Amino acid sequence: MKIKLPAYVISTARVLIKEGYKAYLVGGAVRNSYLGIEPGDYDIATDALPEELIKLFPKAITVGAAFGTVLVIQRDSNGENYSIEVTTLRSEEEYIKGRWPTKVKFVLDINEDLTRRDFTINAMAIDLSTKGLDYLELPYKEESETATLSHMKEFEFDLIDPFGGVKDIEKKVIRCVGSAIERFTEDGLRTFRACRFASQLEFSIDPDTFAAIKNSLTVARMISIERIRDEFLKMLYKSRKPSMGINLLKDTGLLNLFLPELVASIGVKQPLGHDFDVYEHTLRTIDLAPDKIKLAALFHDIGKPQKSTGDGHFYGHDQLGAEMTKLIMQRLRFPTKEIEKTSLLVRWHMFTYPYQTEDTESSETLQNWTDGAVRRFINRVGIENIEDLFQLRIADATSEPQTSWKPDEITLLQERIAKILAEDAALKLSDLEVDGISLMEELEIGPGKLLGDTLKYLLDQVIENPSFNTKEKLTDLARSYIKEGSKDTKF
Repeated sequence: MKIKLPAYVISTARVLIKEGYKAYLVGGAVRNSYLGIEPGDYDIATDALPEELIKLFPKAITVGAAFGTVLVIQRDSNGENYSIEVTTLRSEEEYIKGRWPTKVKFVLDINEDLTRRDFTINAMAIDLSTKGLDYLELPYKEESETATLSHMKEFEFDLIDPFGGVKDIEKKVIRCVGSAIERFTEDGLRTFRACRFASQLEFSIDPDTFAAIKNSLTVARMISIERIRDEFLKMLYKSRKPSMGINLLKDTGLLNLFLPELVASIGVKQPLGHDFDVYEHTLRTIDLAPDKIKLAALFHDIGKPQKSTGDGHFYGHDQLGAEMTKLIMQRLRFPTKEIEKTSLLVRWHMFTYPYQTEDTESSETLQNWTDGAVRRFINRVGIENIEDLFQLRIADATSEPQTSWKPDEITLLQERIAKILAEDAALKLSDLEVDGISLMEELEIGPGKLLGDTLKYLLDQVIENPSFNTKEKLTDLARSYIKEGSKDTKF
């Protein structure tokens, strides 16, 4: 098998081989190289024991050394770091909590090590030491000032494939090593990985492996929500069609373990303007959405099942969907910033921008937004989120064959927004010519709700009439607002 290896992998292997140890390339790098996909990372397995690895690589990160793994860090002449996991050959026994082995035994046979792997396509190896140290001649002179550890060089080695990984790749099938139910009982995360690999590679899942997933839900339920989330995100972002993986999660029962709200959308009909139920529409939207808004596409209609009137209407599903999105993403332990942005996109994804049609035969007159309405839209959504919201709107609309949406809705609104921004109008509190401190001094009020409500009122007035954004005018407006009583003032 021909394989291209970066210099930092060769350099790491040379250290092991020079000291008389084996160096096997294992895992995803072997699989992806056979598939013609450039590996994202590389793993080496070796017969060197952990304490020997620490001596060979004194600058390695050794937090996993108890299980035989060290993370070797190499830096090229440009100061860029490269990392590679080096792990002692091992076998594992007596797993707890559906994931962690309590017994690790270091072994000398690569085939015994490969037996503990999850799927046949990941249980292949290449012995980098079979052809000797001289074969792994570096593709650059180490002393050269221009040397870089990212350089690639092609080699040819025999493939170690005891479980038929190549055959399964050619058949495009995900199959467990040995007994599927044993592999999933050892590590429940493997059930999610099976669906993720099938989605990424566009493979099917072997029938016995598929049946074992359905019979392993008790173990899968034990996996931490963070690890499930991470597997799901890999599927979402690394699949050409994430819908394939989501359907596998649904069909195996895994989806209901961490995202029952999406399962609830199955069979919820949308007779008005849609060809698909909420679930199928959501999956089609995800497939069309750019990566940066895939989460918003996933959740954009999550509120529809609870807001269905039964006659094709889902009043308020955008607002409910935003609230549900926050709760779901908090449950899945997403970062706060990502939660806020995703829920905001869900909240406003139903915007429509009416524009005057050139169809003279139409008796319908469409009312354009006022400039104030455009400024209010920017204020609500945030200028930094406008383009993402447009992308969500496009994916949502174009996922349905019978959509009445037209690209002009986005194009013309973009032009209006550009015009508003060019005017340098006040769109947020920090754009006002007064702030909380100046108002407290001028009006002799203290910090608190009244001050906050007053500032919001002033921004609302300026958004509607930009000429009000002067210190004198805003102070007068604030004085009147406080005098009349904020609770009785409409804004």
